[in-house]
Amino acid sequence: MSQTQSPSTQRTYGRARVLAAWGLSRSTFYARQQRARHPAIPQRRGPKTPHTDAELLERIRAILAASPFHGEGHRKIWARLRLQDVRTSKRRVLRVMRENQLLAPQRRLAAVAAKSHAGTIVTEEPDQMWGTDATVTVTLAEGQVTVFAAIDHYTAECVGIHAVKRATRFEALEPLRQGVREHFGGFGPQAAAGLRIRHDHGSQYMSDHFQQELRFLGMTSSPAFVREPEGKAYASHCTSSEPRTTFSANCLLWASLTPCALRGGVGPGSS
Repeated sequence: MSQTQSPSTQRTYGRARVLAAWGLSRSTFYARQQRARHPAIPQRRGPKTPHTDAELLERIRAILAASPFHGEGHRKIWARLRLQDVRTSKRRVLRVMRENQLLAPQRRLAAVAAKSHAGTIVTEEPDQMWGTDATVTVTLAEGQVTVFAAIDHYTAECVGIHAVKRATRFEALEPLRQGVREHFGGFGPQAAAGLRIRHDHGSQYMSDHFQQELRFLGMTSSPAFVREPEGKAYASHCTSSEPRTTFSANCLLWASLTPCALRGGVGPGSS
């Protein structure tokens, strides 16, 4: 366009006039022209490391061979390279190790099917399923205490409750023993045969002592899904509402002697 002649003056327009008409600066035009004549290979900006990828790979392999572990992550390799006065970026170390399959082996998470919770934990009759759970609250006289409770999934009745300072596997059984004595007429082998106990995966409930006691009484362990409180909604609701408000204004001794003060109805839940 700059070499085109004007029909009136028979002279070329020139680059300056054409660029002014297009709204472009001459420096932009000359820079683009220079890049087109002498194309440069794109390079990473910033300081350049004196080590090539091949040299870096050899040093990484040497560090891995000297390590007592089966594999190392790229952060540890990068730190050990710095101790050897090899300056490079963590991203580059990660890229080189990934390209050569040198990263530490990782366990892949298995796909878990979605739980719809379409079932129900509401039974057709009383004394078919009890839920048990624990909570921590604070008393005026004894300080922090743990409250264990057991709930009937049909009547939503608190069949047993127990408050202690130390939440052990032995104390977790006390609400169930209270319920067995009251609802099954006594405590003995197979006294509560057919009763299912819904509980979470706490250490007290998963202990051998707790599970053996359930089998002794004829109960069946029915653990809820891991990290799924819907499976024990009755007990969770009871321990998260009633005990906290009652215990905050009473001492541990009073609560242990009058557990009926903590009893109350709870709402239904579904699994």
